[in-house]
Amino acid sequence: MRAIVCPRYGGPEVLELREVERPSPKDDEVCIRVMATAVTASDIFIRGSDIPLRFRIPMRLMIGITRPRRSIIGLVLAGEIASVGRNAVRFKPGDQVYGLTGFGLGAYAEYKCMKETDSKRGCLALKPANLTHEESTVAAYGGLLALQFMEKGDIQPGQRVLVYGASSTSGTTAVQYAKYLGAAVTGVCSTANLDLVKSLGADSVIDYTRVDALEPGDKYDFVLDAVGKAKTSRLKESCRASVSGKDRYVSIDDGSLLLDSGRLAAMTELVEAGHIRPVVDRCYPLEDIAEAHRYVEKGHKRGGVAVTVRQDVMA
Repeated sequence: MRAIVCPRYGGPEVLELREVERPSPKDDEVCIRVMATAVTASDIFIRGSDIPLRFRIPMRLMIGITRPRRSIIGLVLAGEIASVGRNAVRFKPGDQVYGLTGFGLGAYAEYKCMKETDSKRGCLALKPANLTHEESTVAAYGGLLALQFMEKGDIQPGQRVLVYGASSTSGTTAVQYAKYLGAAVTGVCSTANLDLVKSLGADSVIDYTRVDALEPGDKYDFVLDAVGKAKTSRLKESCRASVSGKDRYVSIDDGSLLLDSGRLAAMTELVEAGHIRPVVDRCYPLEDIAEAHRYVEKGHKRGGVAVTVRQDVMA
């Protein structure tokens, strides 16, 4: 099978397209025929050498000191069940699924074997029937991030919610989820993404390239930082000050992403009901994944960046 291999840490150029052995599922695993994957900020950290020191040390301890222990990286996938182990009961061949691979990595390949139950090596659920595989990868990553950290806000109808980084993968999902919950939503993004964020349902938008502080007295019931703690600004600090209580300001860096198939199933319901639609900025073929990494690394994407692994459903 074809796979993208990361033999060492470095820039996008270290990624190599190779032919590798196709895996077979263990008794408690399923084998997924991967149709699409995605390039996420987490993938950039896993592959890259130029990452902040406070992230580099823990990442290297988890992933590998001198090179990734698992040479096939990639955290997000969507595809169909190709085969199942004899003890697997949740899925059957032909089921359309999506999910994250966790510490198991391996999504940058035509086939990936995973446990069918949640673990640190991944989670799976039936993908939304109304999405393509490429769209599903964005829904999986953005959905798990947004739902996990938005749930901390216990958002009620009529409350005021601000999403900082509203055009990111998790931010575009968070804006729509907050609207679904009945909140009045303010999105913070750049000039180029104002119309996009409005189209997702934001009641108001703030252009961080032109505004460096909220209006005096402007208060919110909940603020989600969807870009992470590594990026700071005067406006972000102003947003932090607009809520009372530390539990009302939440960053997507506040704890590890939980690999929860229940949340994935909830995301499927929200998407199929029309409450949330994933935003796909660009889609690259597998052989151009290095270029996809270069694009994501620039930090200007809108929503998510998907990668088509294969366009057919034949073995």
